[in-house]
Amino acid sequence: MNLASLFLVVACAWSVPVDASGQSKKNRFQLTERKQGKRVDVTVDGKPFTSYIYPDEVKKPVLYPIRTAKGTLITRGWPLDPRPGERVDHPHHVGLWFNYGDVNGYDFWNNSNDTGSHKGPFGTIRHRSVDQMSGGDDKAELVVSSKWQKPDGTPLLLETTRYVFSGEGDTRIIERVTTLKALQEDVLFRDNKEGLIALRLARELEHPSTQPEIFTDASGKATSVPRMENEGITGMYESSEGVKGDSVWGTRASWVSLNGRIGQEPVTVAIMDHPQNIGYPTYWHARGYGLFAANPLGQKAMSNGAQELNFKLRAGESVTFRHRVLVHSGENLASEEVNAAYRKFALNK
Repeated sequence: MNLASLFLVVACAWSVPVDASGQSKKNRFQLTERKQGKRVDVTVDGKPFTSYIYPDEVKKPVLYPIRTAKGTLITRGWPLDPRPGERVDHPHHVGLWFNYGDVNGYDFWNNSNDTGSHKGPFGTIRHRSVDQMSGGDDKAELVVSSKWQKPDGTPLLLETTRYVFSGEGDTRIIERVTTLKALQEDVLFRDNKEGLIALRLARELEHPSTQPEIFTDASGKATSVPRMENEGITGMYESSEGVKGDSVWGTRASWVSLNGRIGQEPVTVAIMDHPQNIGYPTYWHARGYGLFAANPLGQKAMSNGAQELNFKLRAGESVTFRHRVLVHSGENLASEEVNAAYRKFALNK
């Protein structure tokens, strides 16, 4: 056995408990760390759900890809793994991520290998360590640490994030609890529309549109499309306040859900804001082209100047954000069902 294979055996050993008869059994929810691949894979009943990845080119750790209980991808593949018919835009939109557009003047949101017209200066979030992993029949937990760095590598913030992966039947849940600690200097999150927790959706879950765009062809090559093809494009946002479609952008709500279909599979995706979060209820930076984001810190930008926050952490201070992402496969969830799931989250159940 080579060293790589030996490492994988050791890394996975924690997730194989022993039952009363002395026979080993596998947990429903399992985590497997693959250091050489810079990832931790999450499986449910032996099938892939998502992965925590931190490749250098992405500029921040993300969960990618994310699947329904049936294995259907709800996240866009481009730019890491292009699929035919996807938009070619915003290369920094990868999977599920957490960052912000103005932290002491540094842009953490728009950083990628292809920054385009964005000027920076750019900040980068670098994975530091996997601190804890545990699996089980009802959930798996992953605790990781990262540093938010200036362009010269000086760290501004220490991030500690706990992911809880759970769900039963046709529902999968990702809970993200993120603590940011200011290190050697005060840290100002100046109001900015680019933030904070975000998901880039598969093409089928976008809103129908008529605007010409650039998409990937069957070989993954970027191709100009003068007329949009909306067949199979079925997404529709709805907020806890009853606001629907593109009108969700710039409004406050406890949660926003998106209903649609991928092929013949009805899919509901919801992001939930916890009542203890700064800026609750959050503003929503949700766009019909597939960006699904909650931004409690960009209040001036999101309210057209009516409100302003400019949240600040003194050196040594910390703040914690808690969010939940629900992915349901099967009949689309009604707002009452999403609200019932939200109440459980708000009550820490």
